[in-house]
Amino acid sequence: MISGQNYRAADPELVYARARASRICTRYNRKPFNEIHMRARLMRKLLHTQGNFWIRPPFYCDYGFNITLGKNVLLNMRCVILDVCPVTIGEHTLIGPGTHIYTACHAIDPVERLHDVEYGKPVSIGKNVWIGGQCVILPGVTIGEGSVIGAGSVVTHDIPAGVVAFGNPARVIRRIDHEEKTPD
Repeated sequence: MISGQNYRAADPELVYARARASRICTRYNRKPFNEIHMRARLMRKLLHTQGNFWIRPPFYCDYGFNITLGKNVLLNMRCVILDVCPVTIGEHTLIGPGTHIYTACHAIDPVERLHDVEYGKPVSIGKNVWIGGQCVILPGVTIGEGSVIGAGSVVTHDIPAGVVAFGNPARVIRRIDHEEKTPD
């Protein structure tokens, strides 16, 4: 599954892993906001983290063990990550509310879908990326370092580093001039 090969979602080991992730997410989503340390401990049981992170509830994922967060990552409320393959989110990345990241794929052929066979493609989001609210990131996509994805975008293909992209499908609108962004 993790390598992108065909797998059966009904495999008992995968059903158990999804149930575990669901239990942890449910506990996380029910914890009061002031119990931030307890909530962080719950997410560290589920995700691979490399420092501080902020995940505003509710948050949902399939497995959790395929998600790696760099330091100082923010996932705003109502984010969903279907992580049948690895999802890597670079440090200092901001992900807006209601954003969905998908790695799961299903057969186009309806007969093949009847056989419960699925596969996946990894998603990689670089460092210092800003993804606006209500975006959808599709399987196999890489978003380059320092890029901005406009709210409501559907990212169907790779986005290079240092650009602003938006739309359905998302397309590059312009390059980011880093010098104009330098504080005084």
